[in-house]
Amino acid sequence: MRLWEKNIRQVVPYVPGEQPAGDKIVKLNTNENPYPPAPGVKKVLEELDTDRLRKYPDPAATVLVKELAAYYGLGEDQVFVGVGSDDVLAMSFLTFFNSDKPVLFPDVTYSFYKVWAQLVWADLFKVPFETPALKEDFIIDIKDYAKENGGVIFPNPNAPTGVYMPLEQIEEILIANQDVVVIVDEAYVDFAGPSALELLEKYENLLVVQTFSKSHSMAGMRIGFAMGHPDLIRALNNVKYSYNSYTMNLPSLLAGVEAVKDKAYFESTLAKIVATRERSKKRLAELGFTFPDSRSNFIFASHESVPAEKIFEALKKEQIYVRYFKTPGLDNSLRISIGTDEEMDTLFRFLEAYLPNA
Repeated sequence: MRLWEKNIRQVVPYVPGEQPAGDKIVKLNTNENPYPPAPGVKKVLEELDTDRLRKYPDPAATVLVKELAAYYGLGEDQVFVGVGSDDVLAMSFLTFFNSDKPVLFPDVTYSFYKVWAQLVWADLFKVPFETPALKEDFIIDIKDYAKENGGVIFPNPNAPTGVYMPLEQIEEILIANQDVVVIVDEAYVDFAGPSALELLEKYENLLVVQTFSKSHSMAGMRIGFAMGHPDLIRALNNVKYSYNSYTMNLPSLLAGVEAVKDKAYFESTLAKIVATRERSKKRLAELGFTFPDSRSNFIFASHESVPAEKIFEALKKEQIYVRYFKTPGLDNSLRISIGTDEEMDTLFRFLEAYLPNA
């Protein structure tokens, strides 16, 4: 090893979902929304005066913070905006998880939690983390989060399982963890049920993180946001300003505002995806798949006789992309994003022909 290489941080990187190119693909692998953003998003981008791009954007992201605060009935000092929920979560790790006690998150969840843990703690601050196992039905055991720790984070619904935790169970975790920050990662909550936002007034240590990537059809714009007590938001901003004041670009801010404004379009799109999800559950069950009861915009399915990897490769040859995790415990399941009815029918037609002879 060359001497300068000793100073390079060594991590096992998170691997994002494949982004295939082409006009005839069926892309059901990264949980993107199959419908376009709200009409106002297109309009504001088409009318954007490019001369405005000469100047730096507002570092406080004021226009979007104001819109989100009004929409959710919060103070502007309770909202933080960042470059996608991944950025917001990574910044939250840096800001809130600095104890010598282990941070807790499920053993089956986003793999980038562990990457961040290794990046932020294990190599740098030597702070441990623990990953309590899910129950056999992929449900988080809330008793595992009632022990001493340096912070708690979990998605709701969880990924890649799609399982939704009711608010009363989230509150039990909060009651048991009032001396640390508890982060609820709600990338998919709009497809599921009530948000933990309902608990913000009772628990000042609660941070709720959401995204525009899924329910708002704007994965390409990279907009995420956190909501919580003003002291938590102030701390996040202090960390942000310490390394990059201008995280949000102008087009993203303007497009984000228009997406929030159009509640009717937002709700109609959600309704279509949920209806397709429920229809897809029935069809997959008829084809021999089993899965947790997904409350997200994807289904985590295993077939009764054909290995998941074999189905994954066969689908890929037909330009139908789903997500496969070659990880022990997950390696016989496929995470299938919910597309349009037409895209899902293409998937089902292939499976109907393929599975009996596989």
